[in-house]
Amino acid sequence: MVHACQSGHPGGSLGCADFFVALYFHVLKHNPKFNMDGQKEDLFFLSNGHISPVWYSTLARAGYFEVKELSTFRFLNTRLQGHPATHEHLPGIRIASGSLGQGLSVGLGAAQTKKLNGENNLIYVLMGDGEQQEGQVWEAAMYAAHNKMDNVIATIDYNGQQIDGPVDKILSLLNLKAKWEAFGWMVQEFNGNDMKSVVQGLENAKSLSGKGKPVLNLMKTEMGFGVDYMMGSHKWHGVAPNDEELAKALGQLEETMGDY
Repeated sequence: MVHACQSGHPGGSLGCADFFVALYFHVLKHNPKFNMDGQKEDLFFLSNGHISPVWYSTLARAGYFEVKELSTFRFLNTRLQGHPATHEHLPGIRIASGSLGQGLSVGLGAAQTKKLNGENNLIYVLMGDGEQQEGQVWEAAMYAAHNKMDNVIATIDYNGQQIDGPVDKILSLLNLKAKWEAFGWMVQEFNGNDMKSVVQGLENAKSLSGKGKPVLNLMKTEMGFGVDYMMGSHKWHGVAPNDEELAKALGQLEETMGDY
């Protein structure tokens, strides 16, 4: 998808592929016959919206729209914008995202709505680790703990990379687990590039919900996972592969859907 339009974010998308598959095909209680209000469903909000390629790919295969539409990614007049948008009315998308720091706040609003409506469904939010440098994230973290929002499960894609370099060199997060625990959240860690670990981690997070505190997953991943020349490098945050690089990448991945 990213190669076809020569624009987009392959690194973080590859790193989170296991998470999205586990969420939509094993954990999330959702309905591909999409209703914006999401009543009686679990809801997912992508805060780090630049990894839209992996989300769109998952939504299509989960039945929200036809897989062939993925070939329109980032082209003129497509519903598949580079960052998810609501004005195109793409099924599965409830907020415009990619302006980092906002997703958790939106998720908390949805979580409060669920509680007010007497619904027992859960709210899931995915954020980036570089995104933790945004102040709004910590305002939301305090708000959630103060209001005992125990129907929220947030996950951080902890790959250690952001657009300008390694997170520790740009603005170190130091002990992120201790920080979130100090803000009143229950925190667990798991390997985000192993399907069994992701499914087990998300299921365990569900078991921790309803206990008076919000839940945070620190999900350790590798940017560009599965493609040797991308892995662990911030340079593939937002760069499209050329023809040769694409062929090499597809050859290294265990499964592909071929050309759209």
